[in-house]
Amino acid sequence: MASAATADERGSKAIHTAACLVIGDEVLGGKADKRCERFQASSLKRIEVVQDDESEIIEAVRRMSNRYDFVVTSGGIGPTHDDITYKSIAKAFGLPLVLHQEAYALMKKLSKPHPGQPDFSWDEDSAALRAKLRMVELPTDSGRDLEKQVLFPCPDLWVPVSVVNGNVHILPGVPRLFTSLLDGLKPFIAPRLTDPDGKGTVRIIISTPLPESAVAEYLTGLADRVESKGVKVGSYPRWGKKRNTVTLVGKDKAFLDAIAPEVVQNVRGRIITVEGEDDDLPAAEL
Repeated sequence: MASAATADERGSKAIHTAACLVIGDEVLGGKADKRCERFQASSLKRIEVVQDDESEIIEAVRRMSNRYDFVVTSGGIGPTHDDITYKSIAKAFGLPLVLHQEAYALMKKLSKPHPGQPDFSWDEDSAALRAKLRMVELPTDSGRDLEKQVLFPCPDLWVPVSVVNGNVHILPGVPRLFTSLLDGLKPFIAPRLTDPDGKGTVRIIISTPLPESAVAEYLTGLADRVESKGVKVGSYPRWGKKRNTVTLVGKDKAFLDAIAPEVVQNVRGRIITVEGEDDDLPAAEL
């Protein structure tokens, strides 16, 4: 059922839930993707990957916008034929694509000449120019303040963040750009974050030499016991490595610290600060 909230209401409500929609055939084809790791663990509820297919993008972005407070998409906003994210999201919410003049001006100012296009001119119509314009033709709602619909989180980048329906933030798929822009968004959304510094979330990482099958029964029981305390128990196999990872995530640090020794004992593990930090330690030190 569609939400009755307006775009402005979505764009101002507190962020309790977040979702990430990753768009692109190359991701489905097996490329590793860690773009959504930038979210606070407590608010990221869903990560979804769809191919470069208009109907799939439309269905996913409508559903996510209605269900979650803060949505980002990653990928599909380049200059080529298969970059259809702007067009698809505009269609999802019944909006036209409009050339954003400020983004275009910044593109011309900050873009460096490409050695493969020595004769390119911003002043002459060409296939290359039309391809570049695709990247600054953005979904636009004429009934809303344009400054709320297009953000520029990084002063050294011309790439805009198009905000559609109040809570859908369209970002590029290049990991470096995605990370920079998502980090740059924080001042824009900080007043809406329930835990802006992430200080309320505690994460304990435990390295274990046991296979998941050996700890599954214990972790299942543990998860049931600690659920009422808001603690999430995670188990992550590390293919090709000698040790797997168990995580405890929650907001009650005292409670997490109290149960950690029990978990360490039952999975025959040790607490670490970064996954993989003990991969090279001799067995005697583990």
